[in-house]
Amino acid sequence: MSTMPRPRPPNLHREITRHGRAVWYVRIGKGPRVRIRAEFGSPDFEAEYRAAVSGTARPPRNAPATALAWLVARYRETSDWTALSTRTRRQRENIFRQIIETAGDKPFARIDAATVNAGLERRAKTPFQARHFLDTMRGLFRWAKKAGLVKVDPTTDVDAPRRKQGPGYPTWTEADVAMYQRRWPIGTRERVWLDVLLYTGLRCGDAVRLGRQHVRDGEIQLVTEKTGTPVPLPILPELATTLAAGPCGDLHFIVGKNGRPMSAGYFSNEFVRAARAAGVRGSAHGVRKIAATRAANNGATVAELEAMFGWTGGRMASHYTREADRCRLAKGAISKLTNKTCSPIPAPRRSVRALEPKSK
Repeated sequence: MSTMPRPRPPNLHREITRHGRAVWYVRIGKGPRVRIRAEFGSPDFEAEYRAAVSGTARPPRNAPATALAWLVARYRETSDWTALSTRTRRQRENIFRQIIETAGDKPFARIDAATVNAGLERRAKTPFQARHFLDTMRGLFRWAKKAGLVKVDPTTDVDAPRRKQGPGYPTWTEADVAMYQRRWPIGTRERVWLDVLLYTGLRCGDAVRLGRQHVRDGEIQLVTEKTGTPVPLPILPELATTLAAGPCGDLHFIVGKNGRPMSAGYFSNEFVRAARAAGVRGSAHGVRKIAATRAANNGATVAELEAMFGWTGGRMASHYTREADRCRLAKGAISKLTNKTCSPIPAPRRSVRALEPKSK
């Protein structure tokens, strides 16, 4: 790769197979390995390397205008694609990369509901990936139909995988918060992690982006990554104290051991490790849930919760307000389980001593 700098470019690794063949792949941190299949030193190799580092899938060379890889490449040039959040695009790029590797040269006009269902079946053991696969294909073919490239959207009649019923991520308790705070006092980066999550209610993807550049006159002004919703949040005294003690980065409050920012996924894993060290079996999302629970229990309305947590539609906010109302109603109704006009239970007529057996 004559245009690439020496020494070896970052995140590029070389491996010798059991057949003695050298293979190259890109791996960023602890993320997935992306194989480079072009010949080392060729322009195609450099193009695949750049695509792997940037997280974009590269279609095969000279892909015809009828190929699925060509359709994906055109889709990524549209406003429908750029309007998606960075995190959503990254998730869908990973799926597109798999699709292009296995079926990039297939005619996209021949893809029907059976083809999409087959892709879902291959991912049936991981419903989370199956749902993302379907969302990705829907986004692609809805745009293709709107652009007049296909007559029928093959995803229209495909049912999304059923979500498992359950409470989801467990909500942290106040005891969990106290245990974590004892293990990680103010002045540790792990305490910064908790307090940023707890006193802002932000998702991991937004929490790791948060820094001094988002603070204006003592207020956080951030647009959420997932929904693009502006979230204005006053910095509470507890959070201000923690941030003043640090350690924090220049443009990121949340940093790792080397003082550098972390990706959302890496931070999520590191936070779980810190929680386990404190004896807490919980996740970063569980902290967001206790923050919402606290706000609702203290009387926050649906509109206030949506403004704080970046929710829309009222569904999530209503869940927390209903739970808070249920607790308040239960506490108010517990006295109604008794009838104050009832007489007390009468004492026995004979004394306890009279009931004892006589000694022989």
